[in-house]
Amino acid sequence: MNLTQRIDETISPVTGAISDVVFFPINVAGLDVPVVVFWLITAGFIFSWYFRFPNVRLVGLALNVVRGRYTRADEPGDLTHFQALSAALSGTVGVGNIAGVAVAISIGGPGATFWMILAGLLGMATKMVECTLGVKYRRINADGTISGGPMYYIREGFAKRGLSRSGRCLAALFAVCGLLGSLTLFQVNQAFAQFSQATGFQDGLTFGIVIAFMVGLVTIAGVRRIGAVAETIVPLMAFIYLAAGVIILSLHVEQIPAAFVSIVVEAFSPEGVGGGVIGAMIIGIQRAVYSNEAGVGSAPIAHSAVKTREPASEGLVALLEPCIDTVIVSTMTALIVIVTGAYKIHGLSGIEITSAAYATVFPWFPKILAVAVMLFAYTTMLTWAYYGVKCWTYLVGESRWANLGYKLVYCLLLSTGAVISMNAALDFVDAMFFAMAVPNVIALYVLGPEVKREIEGYVARIRSGDVQQLAIRAKRSG
Repeated sequence: MNLTQRIDETISPVTGAISDVVFFPINVAGLDVPVVVFWLITAGFIFSWYFRFPNVRLVGLALNVVRGRYTRADEPGDLTHFQALSAALSGTVGVGNIAGVAVAISIGGPGATFWMILAGLLGMATKMVECTLGVKYRRINADGTISGGPMYYIREGFAKRGLSRSGRCLAALFAVCGLLGSLTLFQVNQAFAQFSQATGFQDGLTFGIVIAFMVGLVTIAGVRRIGAVAETIVPLMAFIYLAAGVIILSLHVEQIPAAFVSIVVEAFSPEGVGGGVIGAMIIGIQRAVYSNEAGVGSAPIAHSAVKTREPASEGLVALLEPCIDTVIVSTMTALIVIVTGAYKIHGLSGIEITSAAYATVFPWFPKILAVAVMLFAYTTMLTWAYYGVKCWTYLVGESRWANLGYKLVYCLLLSTGAVISMNAALDFVDAMFFAMAVPNVIALYVLGPEVKREIEGYVARIRSGDVQQLAIRAKRSG
């Protein structure tokens, strides 16, 4: 037995056991449904209704905030609105959109796409709530850096309501789950799968070590460097991937209407793949949540570092994430996989399905996709290294050695991602992602009225011209 097999056989039982606990099922229409999936989609429905569907009425305003129209020159923080959005998107737009979508369709059929889109739209409201809180309860450290995220707004927000003990427990639970969930093994796993397919390179351990080394070079530089890298790489790789996708869809334009019909029809078909309606729904929602992380609580950690005095402004920026990630990027991937029929090819899984779909038009594209996937995976690993170190320093305290120690361990463990099976990597990541959502969504319900006052007040000030005039005067004086 070689080293790769030993690592896989050691890790796989552990990830399986964790997954069984987190995805505790209930039986619905003869199918086991993880309770935590309903937990997240219900939150999306409730927040969409409670905030009067901001996922429709506030999108235009959110775009203006990203453009910096209402930003003052003297705002405190580390990142611009665009950098914060790019950094958070670098943790969501990536392998989940390429491999995760293919996984959803191969298991749940084209109908899973419908539920992915619905979950993405509902997730816009959830993301707005959690990122508003992330900024409001962030902490400015002695060295000027920012620490924020669910662990802070759970602890402080609950303390304001006389629930200090519950807040401390839930905050610690989130930090522990976030610490473990930061090990983006699935990203390394699928990056190696595509790289191996494109080049024939088979040494997963060496690949993992090289990736871990490259991640280590950037994470030592801190969040400002991550923001700068993400701001450059995310738009570039998204453009390459989407541009190729548009070309493929244009060559299959006559099949697109039929693809949309199959997405809607099979979403409600009792004879559909993977358990019919319920199966398509669960698979689609599960992949959407993994892709855009709405309700998971990871994005508020990145968004809390934004330059602003208005927590609601970053909540509106975050509103765009699930739309970009799931409704646009993931839907394009789904259409490509469906119109090319790649999901029906026997023996393919995950990233291999998407690669085969692109190769039907561009036989050489798997090599390009290998580069794109590695860039997607790389920026995701950078962002999750930042998320993980913030969870770690929340638990043990802010210090240079705690920060450095976590990053070294993170890179060491990351190197194993390429040598474990895809199922083991996927089980572990899913389990930790969804476990984070339990304490986070509880906090969103408790603190929701506070967010509503923030959002409504900010929107009212914009409409009265107060916020824009302050921004104009600050820029002129600067």
